[in-house]
Amino acid sequence: MTRIFIAATAAALVATPPMAQNRIDMIRPDAPELAALGDMPVGVRTMSFTDMGRPDVVNATPEGEIPTQDREITVEVWYPAAEGTEPGGTYEGVFLRDGETQVSLSGIAARDAAPAEGSFPLVLISHGYPGNRFLMSHLGENLASKGYVAVSADHPESTYSDQNKFTSTLVNRPLDQAFLIESMATLDDEIGAITDADSAGVIGYSMGGYGALIFGGGGLSQTAVTREGPEVFVPPQDLLDRNATGSAEHDALIDDRVKAVIAIGPWGRNRDFFDAESLAGFEKPLLLIAGSQDDVSQYPAIRQIFEETTGTDRMLLTFEGANHNAAAPMPAPAESYAMSEKLGYAPFDHYADAVWDTARMNNILQHFATAFMDLHLKGEEERAEYFDLVEDAEAGVWSMDDAGQPQDDHSYWKGFPERTAKGLMLERRTAE
Repeated sequence: MTRIFIAATAAALVATPPMAQNRIDMIRPDAPELAALGDMPVGVRTMSFTDMGRPDVVNATPEGEIPTQDREITVEVWYPAAEGTEPGGTYEGVFLRDGETQVSLSGIAARDAAPAEGSFPLVLISHGYPGNRFLMSHLGENLASKGYVAVSADHPESTYSDQNKFTSTLVNRPLDQAFLIESMATLDDEIGAITDADSAGVIGYSMGGYGALIFGGGGLSQTAVTREGPEVFVPPQDLLDRNATGSAEHDALIDDRVKAVIAIGPWGRNRDFFDAESLAGFEKPLLLIAGSQDDVSQYPAIRQIFEETTGTDRMLLTFEGANHNAAAPMPAPAESYAMSEKLGYAPFDHYADAVWDTARMNNILQHFATAFMDLHLKGEEERAEYFDLVEDAEAGVWSMDDAGQPQDDHSYWKGFPERTAKGLMLERRTAE
């Protein structure tokens, strides 16, 4: 009987994936310093904003009047909550990559909690194609605990449950980002009262990074808006032209309130949607993050973005060996381990990486996103020390005296515990 029980227990452990509670707030013991949750309790609310009369890209035809739609965007808003707020809550009905399976997530945020007093910088979080507003929920909660209002969008026609023509995302993504910044800036309620949209940042993953590059000043190349042929993703009637470098619409899109951009695995340079001329117009402090094996946005193309955004100071953080899922996606929900008949594979592949642990990557992203936004949105100049690093993390030397103080030859990555700065590169370029 004992042997049967032990065998059955072992089989259950093999068959059951970890993280059965689907927690998004995991901080590993070896996480870098600034990944730790802040001192503020976190609240969360689901809201929606509607942009009236937006061109309807999906239903536009090569000729005739361009239809319009009232584009409703649902967002999750994380914010510092009032003192005494009890932490913890769930996110129900969250779609997986198949657009059919719904799961529950657990985190630190308290649903509809009263906001804290004060004024807090705004950070917009923008998912990939497809994605949803929960894909980077770990980052939204983390930043809110440190004194930010974080807003993550369900971009219409680009989510798991309503995925539609890719051309819609190409046109609408930067427009959505601009609309949401303005919507939060003019929000007339208790969340609007604590939101400082004059100090705003944008964090975009994949197509969210594509939009952030456009929104930050790096418009599309002429190749992107003029080429013809199969699979070139050009919508009808020059609808994409509004995002092109030099267009009046693109010039009007650039927002002085946006002080910093983090683009994770940004798509577009791999298909020449950007070029050196168009990227030279990007004007915001930029942190690029990528896996060295990214075969979706293509790591060599991301490196081109790094080299060609010559109008700004920028950095490239590379996860050696990681693919397109580097840093951004939350840990794979337990239900994603099962094979999806619709997809023909387990949705797990949409969230996880073959080399890196997801929670580890999330913690590293939380660390650097905190430092970057604190530096540029809050003006905390001392945060620059977290980027003054030897380029190759493994080349750093750990050298502390008996009192735990760094010695002259200490060059280990700041904020990383001993033996943990592995597999990372941080490169820097200054504006030309």
